Amino acid sequence: METFNQYIPRKGTRSVKWDMAEDLYQDKEVLPMWVADMDFKTPEPVIKALKERVDHGIFGYTLPDDDLKTEIKDWLQKRHSWETDTEWITFSPGVIPSLHMIVQSLTEIGDNILIQTPVYPPFYSVVRDHGRHIVKNPLVYEDGRYEIDFQDFERKIKENEVTMFILCNPHNPVSRVWTREELEKMSQICVKHGVRIVADEIHADLIFSGNKHIPIASLSEEVNHLTTTCLSPTKTFNLAGLQASYLITANMDDKKKVDKQFKNQGMMMLNTLGITAMETAYKHGEQWLEELKQVLEEHRDYVIDRIHKETDAIKVIPAEGTYLIWLDCRELGMSHNELKAFMQKEAKVGMNDGGSFGEEGKGFMRLNIAAPRSTLEEGVTRIIRAANRIND
Repeated sequence: METFNQYIPRKGTRSVKWDMAEDLYQDKEVLPMWVADMDFKTPEPVIKALKERVDHGIFGYTLPDDDLKTEIKDWLQKRHSWETDTEWITFSPGVIPSLHMIVQSLTEIGDNILIQTPVYPPFYSVVRDHGRHIVKNPLVYEDGRYEIDFQDFERKIKENEVTMFILCNPHNPVSRVWTREELEKMSQICVKHGVRIVADEIHADLIFSGNKHIPIASLSEEVNHLTTTCLSPTKTFNLAGLQASYLITANMDDKKKVDKQFKNQGMMMLNTLGITAMETAYKHGEQWLEELKQVLEEHRDYVIDRIHKETDAIKVIPAEGTYLIWLDCRELGMSHNELKAFMQKEAKVGMNDGGSFGEEGKGFMRLNIAAPRSTLEEGVTRIIRAANRIND
């Protein structure tokens, strides 16, 4: 566990999270706890494999071969009880590029695409940037928990003739891990109305005890035929800068269309080090992952315990997965812009403001807890002190 308590300075490494924070927040004292990457070293076997690959000294065009595909297939079977086929795999530099390619290749200009808000900001742009239209199925927030309004879900699909549903599971930012029952209800509606499903499951490996990630495509053959799933080891093992992800598409007609779109954009292979990292992480990273999950769960519980004990102004939505904590700050009585300024200038903690996830996120903030305990404690202390100063 010592690995996860080690503070490793990241300033000066061109880190978006740390080096961009000063420009973004205009304050050197702001503690960056925003971008969804971790302040932890990747597993040692991955570091070792990367060093060996660097020592080879030649970085020519590199193919993701059958061995890598088999590692992916085995990982999905072992971790998620999902039987896939190596022929279903398409490689991509990242989930966001994948979403752009899928929307362009599997829908038409003018189509309506459903998303569940508040949600990861690129879900909006991958729809709007290509002349498609967003249909919202807002999540229902009651008693500190987010639920799905299934009646609204089906009504919106019928009334708007929705052709695609982009699912986020585990959900970013509210950190729900959708249950089998919830997934079955959504998928049955999609099957009934012929709606393609795009599943962003990049946080699938980061699930807390008492919850289980179920790939929506694994529910049935019918659902599998409609679904393209976006996955990556980058969140799991902190490899985002190496840009290595993949899609799982069982429908070969859909896969051909998506593959053609990637080819048209010149995205036909991964980078050499990304391939090395992906294969090694899946082959040798499991013990590290189990330790990471324990640390993150302890961090989540620490945030909940301290904030709920030490201030009445903020409520923590208990995360079921991911390393992202959704904070309900509405009791502070601030507008969206006032809350952003307050957290930056008074608390001096750099978080993602809830409004960036959509109108339904206003009054909330997203906190990244994937940092050494000392960093987490400092960030939580700053938030509590600032919140309590309002009532002093």
